[in-house]
Amino acid sequence: MLHNLYVKNLALIDEIEVEFTKGLNILTGETGAGKSIILGSVNLALGGKYSADIIRKGAEYGYVELTFFVENKTQAEALKRKDIFPEDGVVVLSRKLMSKRSISKINGETVPIALLKEAASILIDIHGQHEHQSLLYKKNHLTILDAFAKENIKQVKEKLAKAYLIYKEQKEELEEALTDEKERNKEIGFLEFEIQEIRQAKLSRQEDETLEETYRRMTNGKKIVGNLEEAYEYTGGTNSETASEAISRALRCMQEAAGCDEQAQDMFQQLAEIDSLLNDFNRELSDYKMSFDFSEETFFEVETRLNEINRLKAKYGNSIEEILEYCDKKEERLLKLQDYDAYLAQLQKKVEETEAEVKHYSNQLSLLRKEESVKLAEAIRKGLRDLNFLDTQFEIVFRELGTYTVQGTDEVEFMISMNPGEPVKALGDVASGGELSRIMLAIKSVMAEKDQIETLIFDEIDVGISGRTAQKVSEKMSFIGRNHQVICITHLAQIAAMADAHYAIEKQVEDGVTKSKIFRLSKEQEIEELARILGGAKITDTVMQSAAEMKELAERTK
Repeated sequence: MLHNLYVKNLALIDEIEVEFTKGLNILTGETGAGKSIILGSVNLALGGKYSADIIRKGAEYGYVELTFFVENKTQAEALKRKDIFPEDGVVVLSRKLMSKRSISKINGETVPIALLKEAASILIDIHGQHEHQSLLYKKNHLTILDAFAKENIKQVKEKLAKAYLIYKEQKEELEEALTDEKERNKEIGFLEFEIQEIRQAKLSRQEDETLEETYRRMTNGKKIVGNLEEAYEYTGGTNSETASEAISRALRCMQEAAGCDEQAQDMFQQLAEIDSLLNDFNRELSDYKMSFDFSEETFFEVETRLNEINRLKAKYGNSIEEILEYCDKKEERLLKLQDYDAYLAQLQKKVEETEAEVKHYSNQLSLLRKEESVKLAEAIRKGLRDLNFLDTQFEIVFRELGTYTVQGTDEVEFMISMNPGEPVKALGDVASGGELSRIMLAIKSVMAEKDQIETLIFDEIDVGISGRTAQKVSEKMSFIGRNHQVICITHLAQIAAMADAHYAIEKQVEDGVTKSKIFRLSKEQEIEELARILGGAKITDTVMQSAAEMKELAERTK
């Protein structure tokens, strides 16, 4: 459940912190007080888009932090599959919003915004002000059905997706293959040219690396040889002042001393070793110096070969390995085109076999969906009855697309009849905005049980309803709140009266600056807030009494 919300520097919010409870959490306040900003900040914390002007004037950044208690084992397992591990049962999602970028974190660790959204989908479900309008689009109906069916169709959907991807690739290859003779001959000629150009170069792996090293040595050869020769003159050249000559003279002196003194004998041995090491060094230096003996002709050959390899790299790949792989693929393609009829027949056979596989999984998926649709339709009908849709018929209709997709061949549409004796029709043809809102509430209540989502947020679910219907909606919200945490913004007293925890949002002016504030109401304050909603500007004793009775009735109804 969402335990804590902390918001800083967003729109009218300077800084607020609120702790939510289990059950039904109600947020009320006058128009413009900042109700939608507070729940909008939750959306931002979960990866929602924003514009820079949402950041409070004068602030460098906005900040939102959500603290969740993860008590549901299913949720904890789902988070672990995303490598998100609750710390002592707590997950903290936060987002720092700046004018040109944002920083998302989970438990203090910076994460991609995509992972933040994935975590959000596990922890919370938000019903925005206009979300019910998504029911007008048929494509969303299939999404809802598949979310309901979930584990029962998961394996078949995965097999279908895998088969369809192969089928799509093979179809594209077949379409490319069905070119006219002129185009095919043109491609054959081009392939032969490319293959010949690469094969004539007689490339060998790592050849370029060896040549580049040789080229570097040869380019700097003169300078290197000069330095080596100068070093050799100092250590072992013909000059009588070389280190080797000096050590030889020193050895002769030490040899005489060694005949007379034991300690001098040890030092003589050390100097003899130095002389031996220097002689070895001089031989290696001389050999290495001689290895730099090259001709201008050799240098030109190396340079020309490197230029040829780099030219081929520019056309066919970044390395000799990639060039040779490119050539292998083109040779494979050339063989197919040269033996075109056999290649085409083989490809058509593959497409037919894969299409049969896609058809099999599509049919299997469709059967499973139809079984699940019966359960979903019945659950939604029950939910609608709870929301005062007493004579409503609700059906899920299947149509075949006539083409294969990664989702199968099903087109699904929710159909409804609002009055007895009338045929079912598309939702958009029958339901008003308020009715769509209640239908969405019924669907959300069904899906919440299925997904085991702990927290549901409703932003103004009460649009277009009043009276008996409003009472039914309030009872439904309270019922959902028994097993879930529900956070709801409302303008209706009937819904507000059902609150397990009631929060008021007010707009205050401090030192000429407007700020939104939120605070939890006491029982007495709840009745006063209900009276404000019922009575408007003027609150009479009668209105206060009605508010008290409404709250008392709500407590008995729960």
